[in-house]
Amino acid sequence: MLVDELRIRVRAGRGGDGCLSFRRERFVPRGGPDGGPGGRGGSVLLRADPNVGTLLALRRAHEYAAANGQPGRGRNRTGAAGDDLVVPVPVGTVVRDAHTGAVLADLTADGQEAVVACGGRGGRGNKAFATPTHQTPREFEHGEPGEARDLDLELKLIADVGLVGLPNAGKSTLLARLSAARPRIASYPFTTLEPQLGLVAADDYRSFVLADIPGLIAGAHAGAGLGHKFLRHIERTACLAHIVDLAPADGSDPVRNLAVVREELARFSEALSRRPQVVVGNKLDLPGAQEAADRLEQNVQAPLVCVSAATGQGMDALVAALLRMLDACASSRPEA
Repeated sequence: MLVDELRIRVRAGRGGDGCLSFRRERFVPRGGPDGGPGGRGGSVLLRADPNVGTLLALRRAHEYAAANGQPGRGRNRTGAAGDDLVVPVPVGTVVRDAHTGAVLADLTADGQEAVVACGGRGGRGNKAFATPTHQTPREFEHGEPGEARDLDLELKLIADVGLVGLPNAGKSTLLARLSAARPRIASYPFTTLEPQLGLVAADDYRSFVLADIPGLIAGAHAGAGLGHKFLRHIERTACLAHIVDLAPADGSDPVRNLAVVREELARFSEALSRRPQVVVGNKLDLPGAQEAADRLEQNVQAPLVCVSAATGQGMDALVAALLRMLDACASSRPEA
């Protein structure tokens, strides 16, 4: 089960109170104040963990709280700091403040961390208030409370190539043919109900990740079908592969079907619709597919590769085209 949106509450630890203490030692009259400060409260951190696939595990707790700092002690001893709480999240998690919508972190690399709630400062003991004219202070400070906030977590899967197309275009079959992924495959629409990832081994030393999202239909931007909520998972992809059924069972026009998907992408995000793309004509093994492929070639302004995911025809040419597109994306990316 893919859980890609979640709201959690985090609370950092409270700082420890300062200590009110006076030195009491034999043969040392009027030893003076020696109360130490309290320890810092623990902070709450989110860490990108490649072993965490979804946000499902975070649903088990209503609140994630770090430990409080310990109070200060006599003899100028500082209280122990509270332990930080590290919460593992999937790589690709976007963290927003639930009330303001501000993006607090975008965790896109393994091991990347973000402090989302800072622990409270420990209070000062009475030793800190001693002065030449106030040598027996009884003042001390209480520890400050830690930050508490509600967070909205949104998972955007990280992949190199995103597969888009109408339902039953053959995206899942293509993913299974090119990778070790085993998505659900059936002859009815919306077989894919959540995004799927697959690793494609192009040759002995190169590989890339494919992301298959549920099929789009006309009106998806307004909520038709499964809507476009899953398109966030290809926002990070370097390029797109439009899968077009060359022999639709409903007799629709492949050229028009491609235009429908492109229009839905543009309505969702102009930047996404301008992403480098290749058009993949699928089901080349079916009657009438070659004629549709010829017509599609005359009407698309993008590289076209025709394949049959069911038989494996054209897979090498498709992988080579995707590698060329990925290389072009890498070479045109500005250096940081």
